Amino acid sequence: MISKSKVLCNILCSFLICSLFVSPSPKAAEIEENSKKGEETSGINVDAKSALLIEPTSGKIIYDKNSHQKFAPASVTKIMTMLITMENIDAKKIKLSDKVTISENSKKMGGSSMILETGEIRTVEELLKGIAIASGNDAAVAISEYLGGSEENFAKMMNERAKELGMKDTHFVNCTGLSAKDHYSSAYDIAIMSQELLKHPQILKYSGTYMETISEGRKTPIGLVNHNKLVRFYKGCDGLKTGFTDEAKYCISATALKDGVRIIAVIMGAPTYKVRNRDAGALMTYGLSKFENKKVVEKDNPIEKVNLNKKGDKFFLAKSSGNLNLIVEKGSNIKVDRKCTYFENKHGFKKDSKIGFCEFYQDGKVCGKVELYCDRDVKKEGILEYFKYNIGRVFDNAI
Repeated sequence: MISKSKVLCNILCSFLICSLFVSPSPKAAEIEENSKKGEETSGINVDAKSALLIEPTSGKIIYDKNSHQKFAPASVTKIMTMLITMENIDAKKIKLSDKVTISENSKKMGGSSMILETGEIRTVEELLKGIAIASGNDAAVAISEYLGGSEENFAKMMNERAKELGMKDTHFVNCTGLSAKDHYSSAYDIAIMSQELLKHPQILKYSGTYMETISEGRKTPIGLVNHNKLVRFYKGCDGLKTGFTDEAKYCISATALKDGVRIIAVIMGAPTYKVRNRDAGALMTYGLSKFENKKVVEKDNPIEKVNLNKKGDKFFLAKSSGNLNLIVEKGSNIKVDRKCTYFENKHGFKKDSKIGFCEFYQDGKVCGKVELYCDRDVKKEGILEYFKYNIGRVFDNAI
């Protein structure tokens, strides 16, 4: 007879074997789904309503929590205000030294402020500092009036730029982020405009400053203290913008640079500023640990040997005018293809002259570009050289 213990053992073993073939538990399925979305699988616990962690050069999303959900963005709105300002500066439409007269409308703005006075004259650069450091609503409105004629017209400019950037979850009503009907954005869209703003590195000079004093032309100096405390307490953090209203709660688009790797963490709807800073810091630390800066091309290194005849005894070297680094995931094997393009007839190049460029590709997409220069003078062959070369070919073929 078979003992009861053996029967129970067989039943238990059968149950365990069968369990291997049933569908995963709800928790396992949830983790798998989160992994597909780029959501938390790394042990990071974000308490904010929405968050996004992104590597800006590749656009790779590392962490995603409700990134397309629309929320009031509070003063994170001012990223677009600063972006349009920087784009106008780089396009030479305005200058940092341009003087702006503060209107009554600018002065009366509530919330965060530079405490500007009606009729006061401040430069565009001073107003940018007021926006980036102290989140001055008065400074933002002054800039909007200077560029758009009115805040309403400037908001139209903001929405047009958002559309061009593919920000589908966003609509701006003002340049400050003060609560208003139909004024909203998402973590995903904030990451998009943050990436774009980082193309203007001058802005980091302001957003990465913790304290600044503006005293010129004033009896009482303006003291600016950065609302982004991560600039002071998180090593490598140099921007970009915080935000808070009763509706939006605590928001931030934070960026940090370490060992040549930059990361952007967006937080929306955190219950307290401490939670916001903790979540943003944890995300940035995780993101920075995932990537590394790899050198692809070094300045003055040969990129390509260009033969000037079929024999190969006449040639020049196309050398790189600069360095090219790529941000890649640690431990990954990167395959980079390249394509060189030359400006003119290869037989007319001069030593050290710019002769073209080389584009580098990853997965069919351009990931970098360097200019090329020639390592020697390349003389065009005359009739005598051409005759000698062809006679030589005849003898070579005869042998």
